[in-house]
Amino acid sequence: MFKPIIQVAKGVGALLVISTNTIVLTTVVCVLAVFKLLTPEGPVREWFRKLLAGLAELWIGINNAVFSLYRNTQWDIEIPSGLSRKGCYLVNSNHQSWVDILVLQRCFNRRLPLLRLFLNSPLFWVPVLGVAWWALDFPFMRRYSREQVSKQPSLKGKDLENARKACEKFRNIPVAMMNFPEGTRFSEYKRDRYKSPYQKLLTPRIGGMGQVLYALSEELDSMIDVTIHYPKKRADGTAPTFWDLISGQLPEIIVRAREIEIPQRLLGRDFRSDRTFRGELEDWVRDLWTEKDHQLAVLAGEADEARPPAI
Repeated sequence: MFKPIIQVAKGVGALLVISTNTIVLTTVVCVLAVFKLLTPEGPVREWFRKLLAGLAELWIGINNAVFSLYRNTQWDIEIPSGLSRKGCYLVNSNHQSWVDILVLQRCFNRRLPLLRLFLNSPLFWVPVLGVAWWALDFPFMRRYSREQVSKQPSLKGKDLENARKACEKFRNIPVAMMNFPEGTRFSEYKRDRYKSPYQKLLTPRIGGMGQVLYALSEELDSMIDVTIHYPKKRADGTAPTFWDLISGQLPEIIVRAREIEIPQRLLGRDFRSDRTFRGELEDWVRDLWTEKDHQLAVLAGEADEARPPAI
């Protein structure tokens, strides 16, 4: 009788703490962004960068403490040892829910550099958040639609160059670039509609990964391949929501991560204009996805044991 009331109370309490945490620390980040803007490149600006990244890690740490407070969710996490907060990584994961981002932050906060992702340049103008993203060195890049490219062929490939320029700062700044190759959250409906060849994944898109491999090139140390599994689905068969997590209705989260060496042949090449390379990248991602699909089946108890990695 009282269980739903307790769940709502937990959820509201957690939401208040997370909201307060977000408002306070985002405000501080925005104020410090002004000082960073006025500071020329050099040791002082580098100090501001480290301070701002530390505030973002503090924000994540407080959120993680809130998620752990009620002890309703069992976290079964296996991640590689020897990760460096001073390295440069591509973090690749399957995608089922917006909870995935919080899971990645829980797993890698203060183990990897601050997780970042490419943002469309118009997002810079989002009130407050745009300034915060800029202050935290999220790379903004301008993308072009197919219609724009068809009207102006000279724009072809410009997005890759924009990505490279946006990532120039990471020659001196540790970074972990986050990527969800499926491009959208998985569901059985989408899998069937788009005729995915996988049982528990959508067909991966190579665009985001290709941009990171091209833009960061030799700076990349390795890829962290992450598989996230939620053993218990919601009543409608969908993945758990943010509310399920903060209200204590998510019983278990399983995470398996491994560090993979990125083949040298895949670094710094233009997958848009080089068809041979595009095929190589697609084959590499396909092998990765086949292994991940099987691993998800193992975690779901639908397969006996994982096959050796195809990579």
